Amino acid sequence: MSQIYAGTSGWAYPNWKPDFYPAKLAQKKFLNYYATQLNTVEVNFTFRQLVKESTVQNWLRETPEHFRFAVKAHQVITHIKRLKGAEEFVTRFLATIEPLAAAEKLAAVLFQLPPNLKADPELLKDFIAILPRTVPVAFEFRHESWFEDSTWEILKSGKAAVCVAETETRTTPDVVTAEFAYYRFRKPTYTGEERHAMLDRIEQHVAAGRNAYAYFKHEETPEGAQYAAELLRQVSKVEGD
Repeated sequence: MSQIYAGTSGWAYPNWKPDFYPAKLAQKKFLNYYATQLNTVEVNFTFRQLVKESTVQNWLRETPEHFRFAVKAHQVITHIKRLKGAEEFVTRFLATIEPLAAAEKLAAVLFQLPPNLKADPELLKDFIAILPRTVPVAFEFRHESWFEDSTWEILKSGKAAVCVAETETRTTPDVVTAEFAYYRFRKPTYTGEERHAMLDRIEQHVAAGRNAYAYFKHEETPEGAQYAAELLRQVSKVEGD
């Protein structure tokens, strides 16, 4: 059964106390508490370092069966090799998160491309060809030259999702290319009207039989976590009506 997953891009933020985390909660218990309020998280530190197996096992222990992790791909793949000749490192990277996939807790791998990487359909096609079809993947394009039908067609052929990223300066076209949807809401604040529209967009995916993942901006304040919790409450309310 398809459903909505909402969370933030990270969880280890003491400044979320006391508005999200209880004031006296120890930081080592943050993930466990987070997973009682939200049902997914996007892991960003994997962009800079390969995660240890012991860390992944801790994540699995600290979260319930229904919880999902999205994982940002390492910068060697996206920013250093820029998708070229990356097969060996992709294999190495995916091996580190295999326990998440085995436990059915992997939401997707996010490939966030550099802002200065312009559209190159052949590059994208060749890169998707080396990815295992069993791994759900999403691509965040940060140069607008990618926002073309040819890009969406390549993603569809590889069953890869468009990461619909929304910032203060740019929003990715909301295009369906995979069996799931992936959103990154990066504005610091959202009005009630914007959050209601957000819910409508996401619910359309679920109605069509797709899981939808939504990740809010996170670092400075607990607002993103609160938005995600509100979104899940609204979903529960709608389902209960």
